[in-house]
Amino acid sequence: MKPLIVFVCTGNCIRSQMAEGILRALGGDRFDVRSAGVQPAGFVHELAIEALQEIGIEIGAAESKGLAEALRGAERTAPLLVILCEYAADRLESLPASIRKLHWIVDDPIAAHGSREERLAVFRRVRDELRASIQRALQSRELEVPWQDSPGGV
Repeated sequence: MKPLIVFVCTGNCIRSQMAEGILRALGGDRFDVRSAGVQPAGFVHELAIEALQEIGIEIGAAESKGLAEALRGAERTAPLLVILCEYAADRLESLPASIRKLHWIVDDPIAAHGSREERLAVFRRVRDELRASIQRALQSRELEVPWQDSPGGV
């Protein structure tokens, strides 16, 4: 069984979508990767799509969704939630202790101002920050579930 990794932010329209795409690209088929928002925006931001296309990752078909939808069908798996903002962290405090959580607080590029190119530069910075965090997590095995290293697994 593959570890289930769910990236969570506010609207599931930028950060969590970018992180999902990046982990899919870097992690291959080692993980079941999903993303969610605590208040789904209903769209994926065009600049997030563009920033990932620049590095060869396609998320144009992605859809914004909530955590319940992202966890659907994962009842037999202990998910790891990678929470990308304080807003989401505050709303997920009451989750059961069996759900492992990591907090990677990442700036929200939705607040970027200026020309399209200036805003895209912010999306690129966030993309690169997420990519570096995911690369570090893969190298350190931070995204692995504890039972994977035990003899015989589950």
